[in-house]
Order: sequence, then C-alpha cells, then structure tokens
Amino acid sequence: MAEFTWDAIDRKAVDTARVLAADSVEAAGNGHPGTAMSLAPVAHLLFQKVMRRDPSDSTWIGRDRFILSAGHASILQYVQFYLHGYGLELEDLQHLRKWGSKTPGHPEYGHTDGVEITTGPLGQGLASAVGFGYAQRFERGLFDPETADGESPFDHFTYVIAGDGDMQEGVTNEAASLAGRQQLGRLVVFYDSNQISIEDDTDIAFSEDVAARYESLGWHVQHVDWKKTGEYSEDVEELYRAVEAAKAETTKPSLIVLKTIIGWPSPTKQNSGKIHGSALGADELKGLKEVLGFDPEKTFDVDPEVLEYTRGAIAKGQEQHAEWNETFDAWAAANPEKKAMLDRINSGELPEGLEEALPVFSTEKAVSTRAASGKVINAIAPLMPEFWGGSADLAESNLTTIEGAKSFGPAEASTKTWSTDPYGRVLHFGIREHAMGSILSGIVLHGNTRPFGGTFLIFSDYMRPAVRLAALMKAPAIYVWTHDSIALGEDGPTHQPIEQLTALRAIPGLDVVRPADANEVSYAWLEMLKHKDRPAGIALSRQNLPVFERGEGEASGETLASAKNVAKGAYILAEAPNGTPDVILIGTGSEVQIALEAREVLQGEGVNARVVSAPSLEWFFEQDEAYREQVLPKAVTARVSVEAGIGMSWRDIVGDKGRSVSIEHFGASADYQRLFAEFGFTTEHVVAAAKESIAAS
Repeated sequence: MAEFTWDAIDRKAVDTARVLAADSVEAAGNGHPGTAMSLAPVAHLLFQKVMRRDPSDSTWIGRDRFILSAGHASILQYVQFYLHGYGLELEDLQHLRKWGSKTPGHPEYGHTDGVEITTGPLGQGLASAVGFGYAQRFERGLFDPETADGESPFDHFTYVIAGDGDMQEGVTNEAASLAGRQQLGRLVVFYDSNQISIEDDTDIAFSEDVAARYESLGWHVQHVDWKKTGEYSEDVEELYRAVEAAKAETTKPSLIVLKTIIGWPSPTKQNSGKIHGSALGADELKGLKEVLGFDPEKTFDVDPEVLEYTRGAIAKGQEQHAEWNETFDAWAAANPEKKAMLDRINSGELPEGLEEALPVFSTEKAVSTRAASGKVINAIAPLMPEFWGGSADLAESNLTTIEGAKSFGPAEASTKTWSTDPYGRVLHFGIREHAMGSILSGIVLHGNTRPFGGTFLIFSDYMRPAVRLAALMKAPAIYVWTHDSIALGEDGPTHQPIEQLTALRAIPGLDVVRPADANEVSYAWLEMLKHKDRPAGIALSRQNLPVFERGEGEASGETLASAKNVAKGAYILAEAPNGTPDVILIGTGSEVQIALEAREVLQGEGVNARVVSAPSLEWFFEQDEAYREQVLPKAVTARVSVEAGIGMSWRDIVGDKGRSVSIEHFGASADYQRLFAEFGFTTEHVVAAAKESIAAS
C-alpha cells in the first residue's frame, strides 16, 4: 500500500468543499447539501489520492471511472471538479441549478465535462456502474487478454458513491446480484450509510442488514464507522486502507459501508432530514462557517493555497496519463491489428462489408422477425468483435445468442447448457430486465463496445426507467423486444403488449423499430448500428410472416420497394395501382401484410390504395419535408393505420378523416389467428376502414 498522508491542507480542502457545497445550495435556494458536506472527505480522498484521472482529458480511456449514484448530491461532484481543475469555476458553483449553467440539479452526461453518467433516479447509477464493470472486463478481453492483471492499459477501476436511497431501490439488488456472479473485482462502491432520507430516519421503512445482503450476493464487504467511538471522527486513513483492500480483492466487487452523520458539522441540522434536501438557511450556514473557522460574512471563499494544492491534480493526472501512454504505445506496437480495430471503433465507423454480410431472406418460406433478427445478429458478430449481448433469461425466445461464442462469466458459472469465459460475448442477465437496461447503459457509456439485450416487448415496462435515461444520455444501447403484439397468442393478456409501442414512442430520443418482414430486419439492424447518438428498440414478431417479393429500388406498379428503404423510417412499399392513391394504408410489423392484402381487395373494387411500411416513425420524422410529403401527401386525407397496439401513436398521422385499425383494450388467451380475427386485424376490417376514411374525406 502506498504511503498515506492527510495533512492540514487536506483538511482545509475538505472544509472548503463543505462550505462551497453549502454556499452553492444556499445561492440556488434549494438542493441537497447534507451528503455533499459529510462526504467531502471521501470525495477529496478519491479525487486527490486514489483515482487515476486526468482533469485535462475526460475521455482518456485509461481513466478510473467515478459515478455519483446519489445524484441528488451533485454539488459534491461539482465542487471536486472545481477544486481539481475539471473546467468548472466558482461562478459555475454560484449558478447551481440555474438556467444554462454547467451545474444542473443532477449530474448530466454530456452536459458537464467529467460526468460519466446521468444520475438522479436512485439506484440507476449503481446499477449502471455494474455495466461499466462488464465493459472494462470485456474490453480487456477484446484488446489485451494475455497481459497480467494490473499491467494492461485497459485495467482501471470504477468507483461509486451510493446512499441509503440507492440501496432501497430494487434495481441495485438486481444489478449487484449480477456483479457478484460476475466477480467484478474492479468495481468499488462506497455506501454512505447515514440512515437519513427526505422523510428523516430511514428506520421508518428500511431496517435490513445491507452488508449481509451484499455478502450473500458475493461481494467483498468492509465497514468503516466514523461513529464507533461515540465521538464522530472522520478517520480517512482507515477509509483509505479499506479502498486499498478493495482494490486488492480481484475476484469480488467491493462494498465499503461507511457510517457517517449527514450534514456534518452543521450545528443544529446535522443528522436530520432537513439537511438532506434543503438549503441550510442563513443562520445555520453562518454557524457552519464559524464551526469550521471560515468568515461567516464571506461566501464562496477559497484560500488560494487550497486551490493551488487541489489543482495539483492536473499535473499529477497528466503525469499518470503520460505513463499510461507508454504502456499503451507498447501495446499498440505489439498488437497492430487490435490497435486498428480500436481506432475504427473510436472513429465511430462500422466495419467494412457489414451491409454485404447481411442475410437476404428468400420469399419461399415465412419467417418470424425474431428468427430473422437472430440470423442478422450472427451475421454481424464475425465482423464486429465489439458487438455482444444476450437476454434476460429468454435467449431461446428472443434468439439473441451469438452462436459458437462463450458466455460472459467466470469459469465456475458454466452450466451444462452454457460454457463461460471471463471475456465471453453472450450475456445472461437472468430475470432482471430493469438491471439489464441499466447495465447496457453502463456498457455503452464506458465506451468501445456495442451491447444489446433482449426480453419480451411487454417487459419493456420493467426496464423503462433505464431506457428513458439512455435516451436522455443519447446512449446507443440496443434493445431486442420480441413477442411484439397479441399475436404471441396463448400466453394471454398478461404477456400481450397493447400500449407499449405507443408508450415507448413517447420517450424523446428513443428509436422504436418494428420491421414488417425478415429483410426489413436486416436493414433495421444496420441502421440501428449506424446511429451512435441514441438508443433503439427493435420490436419483433413471434409468429412467422411472409417475406415480400421486392424490387431493387422504389415501388413501381406491382413491384414492391427494396427493404433498404427502412433507413427512411417509412416508405412506399406498394404504390397505388394507377400511381395516385385514393387512400393510404400505413402499417408496421406483422400488420403490413394485412395492408397489402387490403390493397389487392380494394384494387378489385376500383379503389387505388398505396401501402406504406413504417418501421420507425422516429426515423421517418427525421427525413426532410419533401420526402415526407412524397410518402404521405397532405392532399390525401383518406388514411388508415394498421398496428396491433393502441392507436394513439397514429392520431397525428391519419388525421381527422383517417381511421386506425388498433386494439384499445387488453387481449385474451387464444391462438393468434383467432385473436386477430376477433379483434379486427383482418383484411376485411382494413378494407372497411379504408372505405370509411374515403367517405369522410
């Protein structure tokens, strides 16, 4: 263990951090000062003496990652960013929570330099930190599997600060269970066990032994109690020893249970819910400054000596970065092919030949889009070593397994079905959809790999909070959601998605993709991989669907358009027989075939119908106005949407004179053919809706 020092200047820096946190929240008029005050020693220890980070380069791939899962205490992180030279200055702290500031109410990825992940919804930071641990190990295996532990440029740690609220959220238990099973030895979590939340003493709702729970999940657990003597004593050296012990334990993730007094050393509000989520108030703030020896009449007062000391982290970080560069350059010289792969990945480029490798499906056999997706995944995998994923215990249904690849996990996790390797490509999340969503976000934000995870569309509800955050962060995770409608059949209404497509489309920045046939699946996957600035979910059928006979380009006459048009989000699949539509039939997924059948019936009755396949409304609305007008001309007000879900998504598209063939109630248990007949997903119903819309127009 390196020699530990904690001098008067460290103590002064910590007290400065406490006062800055209190001043910032006071200036904002609201916020969470208590945790930032009591954890100031922890944050200073990490940023000054533990973590390998270069404040001048927040994208350095060799850096240790820091995640403030207790995101409400954002000022804790912002103060350290200011003190240690990450680009924040005093005026940024003075504008905490204000419009346009670099210091929003919760840490936001992409908004404040140095923030690794958006946190705030409790539990998400810690759960996603497990994804950072996954990604670190997989990246290590991808680029440098043979080097001894601790000697690779791809070895680094992820440090997390979590609180009682994080430990109460169920998603952290799901993710912690996976972290223990995966033996993520480079994940170190500080659990600030101050036993205070907004409703004050957590005993009212939270009494379990968290340490015992984490031990049972396979974690290395240590205790540091600053209250153990009866007199509060911030024994930072003991905490440092615990950190070093955690780093030395390479076969288990580590939890350091730290007993603190929230708001220490606030004179009258410490250890209360009042200091958790509100400003101290003028009198209490004055008392705090007097206790710490600061001038109570001054605000945002920083001794130049303190700033000079803390900003020494810049030179130290640059020195560590330079040392790392030597190791990295040696690795690059010895591994030119892997270095080229890393360069390609960092550039955002997809591998050459990817489009050519996509499977082309024959029209001779009907194929479910989930089966087509499985084949596409396995066509992509050989060309994209950074592409990996799996399922929340539904691999046989989601068809998300990369064939011939080992499962990601320690050797002892192997079963008679799955063979594991620490650097395997097949992920097994167990029945933990929420944690899966969070972990995928962590993997993406860590960088250098592209993950995917599967479950049934109905269970997107279980992972929705993580999906929403991924969209907020523009993190390009890919979700494989199969069994996409009532057509999953006999499992009945509990498993049949009704409102899910519309609810997911309501998330800004999330692409929802529902291909109509197997060849649309190929190009849907290609387009999702091209997008590096957003997550995407692909909704896939359980039942077999016809593979359409298509031409090479646009729709013409009776020739259907190429599936390459999927990239436009919606396209003319079948033109109206005379080129001028009387009505436009718009479908997604398995219902597009019904629209095509309706077009044929209408043609026989002298009605000219255009069929538009709309696999992704998000992609369509990104197209220019001229293209959108070409596909859905405003002059044609007779429109029918056909989708086996609620019709809410389609109201603005079909308009007042249009009709939606939809389902506005829950499903039932029966085979899918009977359900489609009973609930109106038939050619006859679409034809009738088309005639109604024409009449209304």
